[in-house]
Amino acid sequence: MGSPQDDAYRLLNEYSNGFMVSQVLFAACELGVFDLLAQAPGPLDSAAAASRLGCSPHGTELLLDTCAALKLLKVEVRGGRAFYRNSELSSTYLASGSPTCQRNMLLYMARTTYRCWAHLAEAVREGKNRYLQVFGVPSEELFSAIYRSDAERLRFTRGLQEVWSVAGRSVLAAFDLSPFPLVCDLGGGSGALARECASLYPGCQVTVFDIPEVVRAAREHGAFPAEGRVGFREGDFFQDPLPEADLYILARVLHDWADEKCSRLLQRVWHACRPGGGLLVVESLLDEDGRGPLTTQLYSLNMLVQTEGRERTSSQYRALLASAGFHGFQFKKTGGIYDAILARN
Repeated sequence: MGSPQDDAYRLLNEYSNGFMVSQVLFAACELGVFDLLAQAPGPLDSAAAASRLGCSPHGTELLLDTCAALKLLKVEVRGGRAFYRNSELSSTYLASGSPTCQRNMLLYMARTTYRCWAHLAEAVREGKNRYLQVFGVPSEELFSAIYRSDAERLRFTRGLQEVWSVAGRSVLAAFDLSPFPLVCDLGGGSGALARECASLYPGCQVTVFDIPEVVRAAREHGAFPAEGRVGFREGDFFQDPLPEADLYILARVLHDWADEKCSRLLQRVWHACRPGGGLLVVESLLDEDGRGPLTTQLYSLNMLVQTEGRERTSSQYRALLASAGFHGFQFKKTGGIYDAILARN
């Protein structure tokens, strides 16, 4: 039996090596390891995988064995040779052919978010995000130019589609939204959550309201919803008139902004909402003491390094909503990463 000091030291090493685990996952996604194994007629040895990936045999073997140790791959030994195949986790969430694949969001994290986290200490010291310094974006253009290219915007938009393929139904089913026939998803990206809403509530019509660049990308890259009950309108929700609706959805939006901007947006939504209507807020909720869940705390630090916002407790959201005029506040933990808040006009 190890001593408490041994256990503490093991935990310290687990934490300090955490970035290496992330990089193994990111590199395997970028190199196409999981897609290769998903498409192969059977398990592959490291030499065959290296040849098909165009990578060094030595590096490929090290990567595959580490993925196996992380339970991203399964390995079997035949005739002294190791053969690799995807684990259930990778087949479900990392192979591009899976309807719940999360590859685009992981690649966005690898190429953008990870670089900002290298400057966490400076962000904590200064109390402001590092996106400006890391990528050279002028502060006044942060949210109009936060994506460095159309390709990065598309990657993030597709990443959000992937997130809602897993988490969308649970947040939309947290409350009965059937009394709201006209729904507007503000900042709804390519419409992934809107399609889930239309599927779950056949009696509703959903409008996605987002900036022109996002709508254009959705049209150009085949993500634009074809269903008659889901449509798009272009605009800036801080400046332009909002589409009329019985229910507005703000999913992963408020956490991007400081309280003052959240209040301004919520006041605009309250004024636009039909009488008796509502607002569904979808966010990862902090515990009331702010000390958990760990994933939400990490997301809040991510808001510090990448945006001007933060994750909040249900009470903090209640105060923001009440200050804008909303009442009848309800919230539900979904058991997943994202939770749901419903308030009435």
